[in-house]
Amino acid sequence: QLPAGYSYEFSGQTREEISSGGQSTVIFLLCLVFIYFLLSAQYESYILPLAVILSIPAGIFGVFVAIGLTGIQNNIYVQVALIMLIGLLAKNAILIVEFGVQRRRAGQPLVAAALEAAKSRLRPIIMTSLAFIVGLIPMMGATGPSAQGNHSISIGAAGGMVSGVILGLFIIPVLFVIFQAIQEKFSKKSQEEVPHYYEEAPINHELYETV
Repeated sequence: QLPAGYSYEFSGQTREEISSGGQSTVIFLLCLVFIYFLLSAQYESYILPLAVILSIPAGIFGVFVAIGLTGIQNNIYVQVALIMLIGLLAKNAILIVEFGVQRRRAGQPLVAAALEAAKSRLRPIIMTSLAFIVGLIPMMGATGPSAQGNHSISIGAAGGMVSGVILGLFIIPVLFVIFQAIQEKFSKKSQEEVPHYYEEAPINHELYETV
């Protein structure tokens, strides 16, 4: 307890982290909302984008595991890594979902389309993710005044990417099967409810015959 007339306040990095704590949550939610609306426009569906959005927590789980094992605090740099991972993990999920939609439209069974999408997109997802992780290795060994920030971003992002890729390859096909089935069910139901006001009239071919 401080004597009368004395007070304290945070400064430097601690003050910035406290002031930006609520802002990072808002930015995180806005990123998810923007991704959802963009995917809704792409797939022309409000249901199928959930297969992409709900796969992102698999990578977020890896971020907190990585920083927990290395003793890194949940600072503003880790929050930057989280926001960065939203787009990267969503990109991996889009590759699988988009290919699954194409296979489904080609007439392939739903489960078979999901499995083929995961198998065919496995190699490009691993290659791009591995290149991303390798690019973070120099930041993991950084020294100097900015070493803490480099370690937080690189270790958090690498842990989230590893977790997102490994778990995502199992989670994304399951989510695709669930939400694609719901989408097809609602689409079929809406088509059945559309009233047919106009019936096709018979064509009088005699009118088109030449004299």
